[in-house]
Order: sequence, then C-alpha cells, then structure tokens
Amino acid sequence: MEVRSTYRYARISPFKVREVTREIQGLPVSAALDLLAFTPKKAAFLIGKTLKSAIANAENNANLKPDGLVVKEATVGEGPTFKRIMARARGSASRIQKRTSHIRIVLSDEIVIETRETRKAKRHPQKRATKMELAGETTQGAATAPNQKSAKPKRAAKKQSS
Repeated sequence: MEVRSTYRYARISPFKVREVTREIQGLPVSAALDLLAFTPKKAAFLIGKTLKSAIANAENNANLKPDGLVVKEATVGEGPTFKRIMARARGSASRIQKRTSHIRIVLSDEIVIETRETRKAKRHPQKRATKMELAGETTQGAATAPNQKSAKPKRAAKKQSS
C-alpha cells in the first residue's frame, strides 16, 4: 500500500531540493531519516518534515508500521515564482525571482529495497549490452562495406603509347 505526503509552496528552489531527494529514493524510512538528519542543507530539513508527515499518515490512516516502509518516490515540482524588483544603477531595475517548490514523498510497504548501489548495478549490464550491440553493428557494417559501391568513381588507368 502507498502513502503520500505533500509539502506545497516551500520557499526554496526546486533545483536545491532535488539534490537531496535523489539521495533518499529507495531507502528504508529509518535510513532516510538518518541521512536527512546529518545533511547540512535547508532542503534536508523541509524534506524531513514531509517524510515525518508521510510516516504519520501511514501509521494513523493506513495502519502500517514504520519499520517496513520504504521511500518509493520523492519528487519535487515547481511552485509559483514570486517576482520582486531590485533597484539598479541610473534609475533602472532588475527582476528577482523567488522560486517555490512542491515536495511530494510516496512511501510503500513493499519489501523490495532499491538503493543507489543496486540501481547502479542494474544500469551497468544494460550499458554493456548496448555497447556489445553497437560493436556488433559496426563489425557487421564493416563486413558489408566492400560489397557496396564507393561514391567516387575510380580513375581509368592511363594507356601507355609506344
């Protein structure tokens, strides 16, 4: 079963929050809370609040134990941007954009725990397979190349006059 929690209109840029959410995806809840507690960023504090809210939702609304929960998905979307003006030289002005973000965390009670290491291990065999396929195509392409006519016509040999 999935449980979610959303923190809307967080006063931080989504780019800064995504850096931290990538780290907690696929981790068990206890490991994710530990990681967030020792991450010295404002985004870690906001994500921690959202994660604790999702855990409380799982306990109270879905009757799930927090020990078996895993962070299935942690996404960050862009919220509205506040536009402000800052005075500049010679009576002109420049715009300041104060960005907001929507943090969404989905917890699941599935047993499958996917960490960064397991995701990395899954990706490498796929890379190897694609490299092998590409290498196979290039060797096949080289084998068929002599059969094809070349673009430049060959020059006729000069006749020797005796």
